[in-house]
Amino acid sequence: MKRLHKFIITSFLGPFLLTFFIVVFILLMQFLWKYIEDLAGKGLPLNVLAELMFYVAASLLPMALPLAILLASLMTMGNLGENYELTAMKASGISLQRIVAPLIIFNIFLSSFAFLFSNYALPYTNLKMMSLLWDITNQKPELQIKEGVFYNGITGISMRVGSKDYKTNLLHDIKIYDHTQNNGNTAVTVADSGRIKITTDKRYLVLTLYNGYNYREATGNNNLQNRPGTSNQPFQRDKFEKQVVHHSLLGFGLNRTDESLFKDHYRMKSLRQLNLGSDSLQKELNQRTNILYNSLITSQLFRSKPYRAEVPHKADTTKNDSIKPKYVAFYTAYDSLNFNDRGTIVSQALTQARDTKAFITSSFTNTDDTDRKIRKYNIEWWRKFTLSAACLIFFFIGAPLGAIIRKGGLGMPVVISVLFFVLYYIVSLSGEKFAREGVMPPHTGMWISSLILLPIGILLTRKATRDSSMFNIDTYLNYFKKLGNLFTSKNKQGLPKL
Repeated sequence: MKRLHKFIITSFLGPFLLTFFIVVFILLMQFLWKYIEDLAGKGLPLNVLAELMFYVAASLLPMALPLAILLASLMTMGNLGENYELTAMKASGISLQRIVAPLIIFNIFLSSFAFLFSNYALPYTNLKMMSLLWDITNQKPELQIKEGVFYNGITGISMRVGSKDYKTNLLHDIKIYDHTQNNGNTAVTVADSGRIKITTDKRYLVLTLYNGYNYREATGNNNLQNRPGTSNQPFQRDKFEKQVVHHSLLGFGLNRTDESLFKDHYRMKSLRQLNLGSDSLQKELNQRTNILYNSLITSQLFRSKPYRAEVPHKADTTKNDSIKPKYVAFYTAYDSLNFNDRGTIVSQALTQARDTKAFITSSFTNTDDTDRKIRKYNIEWWRKFTLSAACLIFFFIGAPLGAIIRKGGLGMPVVISVLFFVLYYIVSLSGEKFAREGVMPPHTGMWISSLILLPIGILLTRKATRDSSMFNIDTYLNYFKKLGNLFTSKNKQGLPKL
């Protein structure tokens, strides 16, 4: 049995590693396609790109691991069935449960690894990835000046180049508008030619201009501005044969942000941290709810002291029944007033109702935000368990399904695996969205996809144990043939045709 178990494990490891890296590669390509506009043209060094891809690949493991297990188990058992090795094992008296026992133990270890990874490593990789991606997306693009187009990527100036000589790197017909003073186009530099150079530390842009003019219009001459009948400004023109201009390239380099700014995000927390954060938010929500209730009773609905119950000397602010309104006979009190007082009372009541509505709306917005944060914390808490459960469920779908269809390779297994994974992914996203919006509890929303696929895994395991031919087309064709023969025999006996 040791040789058999070793053979089963080695048969599974090859497809598992292959499919895992293929799935990670496909998901990485999807990520690059999504953020291609933020990454392109930034002049990022290879080590920064490699670091980003490493953290992205690690963050994609919760999605790639279940799909790789499903596809690998389907391919492994399909290959064994297609090569009649599975039939030979069963003919030797070895049951399907004993054949897949080493794979079950191996996938239990994979599920445990997935839980530990999602609890300890995934928050760290998410923190690194999000902080680095934030720095990259907020970095200015690399200096790329096109011919005949104004370039506004450098802070404070707008530059246009008429043409470029790619052999000598000489620029012709240069126009530079200086906007550093925020006074419009009051400083313009025109040059016949020039060169652009960036310092080695990429902090400054050096413009060497040849044969040009500096045009500057003064805007602070009060004597000229106060002259009656004129709105002209003093004008200055300087001619130069060579001029060197330095401009700061602040924001072009990759500046790493302090990672502590992202640590409060729920995706960067472990189970213990999520529990602490959720408890703190729940206490905050309870306090806000009690404050809202007490403020609503004492200062909004029942402002007059005779119309509300007395507050106990040491009121427990954690209980909503610390302040209760008294029953008031409204119509009796209203009918006792004269006509003018009634109008005044109604006007005051409308104003008070509007104020109370605005107070409730603003308070509800604050409490709703806190409640939404609590749901996100609970969703992330349950996500760490659903990943491990998905690994086991997908194995118990893929292994019996491969034993039933008996098709290996990357053809039929890939199609079936993708269909099951798409079903799981759509249901999982829908459940998470419903949980986030408060339509269903977080644990129900996160487990609904697993609860849907679990009966399918149990059914397939039962069918594979009994050597069912549920995916054999000939079985269904023979059934219809027998049904057709039944009708034919009845017609021969003189029964009316259907």
